[in-house]
Amino acid sequence: MSQNSIHAYGKTDVGMMRTINQDTIFVSTDPVGKLPNLFIVADGMGGHKAGDVASKEAIERFVKYAGTTHMSDPANILDSGILFINHEIFRMANSNRDYNGMGTTFVAAVLDDRHVYIANVGDSRLYLINREIHQITRDHSLVEDMVRMGMIEKDEARTHFNKNVITKAIGVAEDSTATPDIFEIEVDSGDKLLLCSDGLSNMVEDYDIKKIIQNSESLEEASMKLIRQANENGGMDNISAILIDACPIETQGGSQC
Repeated sequence: MSQNSIHAYGKTDVGMMRTINQDTIFVSTDPVGKLPNLFIVADGMGGHKAGDVASKEAIERFVKYAGTTHMSDPANILDSGILFINHEIFRMANSNRDYNGMGTTFVAAVLDDRHVYIANVGDSRLYLINREIHQITRDHSLVEDMVRMGMIEKDEARTHFNKNVITKAIGVAEDSTATPDIFEIEVDSGDKLLLCSDGLSNMVEDYDIKKIIQNSESLEEASMKLIRQANENGGMDNISAILIDACPIETQGGSQC
């Protein structure tokens, strides 16, 4: 797959209930340092404007790190870069009273040939969409832990009163609690990737996410429809979505992979 064959579109929206958008996204189909491309969704948390500072600074500092590191393996860059920005955001949070307690989720993806390297901290997600929809990342949240331990069913997690309690985030502690989960998957012709904040995944069922993406004629149209659906369902939080056509199908029948 040639790198310039990757198509992507990202959008973020304040939602219906918030006055400040604490989500930040980053979309680059061009190289960032030794990474062939880079896609990130960060969902900030913290009082006043600290949440949007955390997500914005985390992405900016990660992009700078990725652009200057001598490492070349995408998984290593994702892992070490996230540990680096965790230290940076933690230091910021403890040097300014207005930023005390701030943090952010972080989900990032890099496509290299047919391989996708993914890192996440928190409950922002990456999905693989083909004939089905597959959640690749695992939420770092209290309800996800409860599901895994058999205390509640998966469909109960969406409406559980503790659904917004996350167990891991960037910037809230200086130790290894921000160590990301790293995943590697392969993509095939027609596969799409979705990175999103919980403002989308909490408001729109996975099945409906898949249906909207499959029934849209472009990534931009699908992103707009996803955000509109989240808002129509209540828009309780900021909403962010990055859609990537990871392995496009040529109109003449061939694949760009």
